[in-house]
Amino acid sequence: MVPDVSTGSDTRGLIVYLFGPGRRDEHIDPHIVAAWDMAGAPDPGRDAAATYTQLAKRLDTHVDLRTRELGGKKPPQHVWHCPVRTAPGDRYLTDAEWAKVARRIVHATGIAPEGDERACRWIAVRHADDHIHLMATTVRADGRRPRTHHDGQRAQAECRKIETEFGLRRLKSGDLTAPRTPTGAERAKAERRGQTVTTRQWLREQAYAVAAAVRTEADYFTVLRSLSIQVKPRIGPETGDVIGYSLAAPGDTNDQGEPIWYGGSKLAPDLSINRLRERLATQEVADRPQHVADSNTPWCRVESALNTASAVLDSDDDAAAQGHLDAFGDALHTMAHATNGPHRDELVAAAQAFNRARRSTIRADHQAATALRQAAKELSHAPDEPGGLAIALLFAALHLACASAKWHEQRGHEQQAAAAEQAFRHLQAGYQQAAEPVLANLARRAPRATTASRFEQDVRAALPDHADRVLADPAWAALTTALAHAETAGHNRRRLLAKVGAQRELDSAEHPAEVLTWRITAQPSRRAQSARRRSTVRGTSSMSAAPQPSATQVNMRVEERGRHR
Repeated sequence: MVPDVSTGSDTRGLIVYLFGPGRRDEHIDPHIVAAWDMAGAPDPGRDAAATYTQLAKRLDTHVDLRTRELGGKKPPQHVWHCPVRTAPGDRYLTDAEWAKVARRIVHATGIAPEGDERACRWIAVRHADDHIHLMATTVRADGRRPRTHHDGQRAQAECRKIETEFGLRRLKSGDLTAPRTPTGAERAKAERRGQTVTTRQWLREQAYAVAAAVRTEADYFTVLRSLSIQVKPRIGPETGDVIGYSLAAPGDTNDQGEPIWYGGSKLAPDLSINRLRERLATQEVADRPQHVADSNTPWCRVESALNTASAVLDSDDDAAAQGHLDAFGDALHTMAHATNGPHRDELVAAAQAFNRARRSTIRADHQAATALRQAAKELSHAPDEPGGLAIALLFAALHLACASAKWHEQRGHEQQAAAAEQAFRHLQAGYQQAAEPVLANLARRAPRATTASRFEQDVRAALPDHADRVLADPAWAALTTALAHAETAGHNRRRLLAKVGAQRELDSAEHPAEVLTWRITAQPSRRAQSARRRSTVRGTSSMSAAPQPSATQVNMRVEERGRHR
């Protein structure tokens, strides 16, 4: 059961909508199911003599009295509106049941506490099988405004109780960190335009994707503009600094042809200018030098950082864990950008789903996740990496998404846990699409039996507790090929097996040989490292910083995902 609280200032206008045919003639048999006084509330849906104006005047009685006391100035935002909808698949409630729901919610939100004879006037209108609209005018009979602080949160809490008592599907409780849901008008507009998502949702996903790829605030706005998204900064009157911003999608205008703007914080709480600045530098950062020891590809660095993030989620540092979850959200977006295979759609869906799991009421320590965030940004500009290394990264992301769901669940973050679980399912589907042909190819190139026998001895020596399960795994043939490649790359097989076997998930892995295959695939070549180290030492005097991508280069990746419009 989903309540959605909002406020306005047009009593009669809302009544006209509630009792009217709807925007697409979807309103059927509109009528009042509950009110502050059923005898005193004219019902235009049941009484032919009752008019919208009569009902509006009755609801506005206390508002009009207060307006006269204020010398003709009407109280601001005095119309309270709260649609309440059952979840898809729930049974339809009767009018009597909806009346009980309505009274409980106006009581819980402070609009009309039970037994308070001087409470606000309100009505509950039903014009569809699966929902009602609660409407109230927020001036009490004593002239005071009701105490509706956190009314949305209180309505949510009451709905969770009602769901249990009425035998309805129990939805996930929120914590006020969720983005705004698209309104009915926004959804209808998207349908008319043949769009799969609303403008608000499209802008949100574009903003997340751009923020994941760029390094500075300036680049963030530059790339958004290059995607034909209009940007309107809000400038502080005293300092002249940017204190906020709004975005408008291309071609999205009102009846006057003016752009429809959405503030960054209205798209999602962590897209506000202040939250963005916590993750982005406000000025150009110095280029990251090419350290001698850091010869891994961005794919390797992200895979390693994801494994580190999994360990952080097991620690007691919630702030650091929350920082890594936020950085993981960026990593999922950049992984989707860097992927060209058939599983890319699943990665895009995983990134979008995880946007809800990347924030909670726990304040993130973004500094703790610098390595993951930096590696993710490098990945968004890295050349394509086909084959096993990309699958190894996807495999690490799959397990981190699973760990994220557990972390949120342990802390009572129901919506975030559900979002992480949804991201996990998308990653799992993408992994299966990508991994099966690669594993089959590795198995076809398995070394001869004598070599495989040597590798079997290595597994028994390095991983005695897991050896039987590894050798019985259908992916054992693929693992022998990965071990042969690692040996060619200069690795000591037993030391490598012991190293990758000591990481998480091997105990619980259904296919331990598969786990080891991807972990070994992700290891950098020792011979290549040595060659780079010698080359770097010879050329130290001329070593230059790693070039940073331009905003245009960032856009080349991001714009591919905005084609729905």
